[in-house]
Amino acid sequence: MSFPNVDACFKFAIHKHTKPTANTKMKLKLLTAMALVAILNTQKSVAQSLAKMNWFNEPEKWEIKDKNTFSLFVPAKTDYWRISHYGFTVDDAPFYYATYGGEFEVKVKITGNYVTTFDQMGIMLRINEDEWIKAGVEFVNGKQNVSAVVTHKTSDWSVVELAQAPASIWMKAVRKLDAVEIFYSLDDKKYTMIRTCYFKDNAPVMVGLVAACPDGKGFNATFENFKVTPTPDKRRLDWAKKQQN
Repeated sequence: MSFPNVDACFKFAIHKHTKPTANTKMKLKLLTAMALVAILNTQKSVAQSLAKMNWFNEPEKWEIKDKNTFSLFVPAKTDYWRISHYGFTVDDAPFYYATYGGEFEVKVKITGNYVTTFDQMGIMLRINEDEWIKAGVEFVNGKQNVSAVVTHKTSDWSVVELAQAPASIWMKAVRKLDAVEIFYSLDDKKYTMIRTCYFKDNAPVMVGLVAACPDGKGFNATFENFKVTPTPDKRRLDWAKKQQN
């Protein structure tokens, strides 16, 4: 986002080799305040158009049931993992995504017919094959776990076992500068953070829906109300506030 009127005022002052007048300074402050309001107004929830997203590892069976509901049959023997603990790398599970820059919040409701240990589904943030995050539900030993895998060259895994098996769960990830915060909710009202991790900033990110079935024969997964909310960059907000002083 640029603000040509502010730029023009600065360029005029520099071109004339004179200090800005009191009137010019007041105009600059007013324009900067308007810029700050414009930045804040960029924060709005966007229901990502499911029909306009892209596939990485497209499965055989998938369907957009309506503008807010997406389902697929997760193919067997698929996963995302790099090296750690197991000694192998896999990068072959279905990932349905759109690309975003800057800071944002992504949220989705997930419902899975989990059958076999390591059946999983949720959201994924991916810069490339070496840098990505997947977070959602992972089925382990007959129980649902809220799970997060963070990968920087090698993968790590965080899990929180759920006391009960909810029919659905909401997952949310918030990208702020060089970090991502990961949350889950059982009712889309109260959210609990499970992880904060480093994630490279100033780089476009593929953001979307992921599911995998490393050891089983596949399962049905449904995603609802996938939304991405762009948020103002903190550095821009700090800059705009300083201009008002």
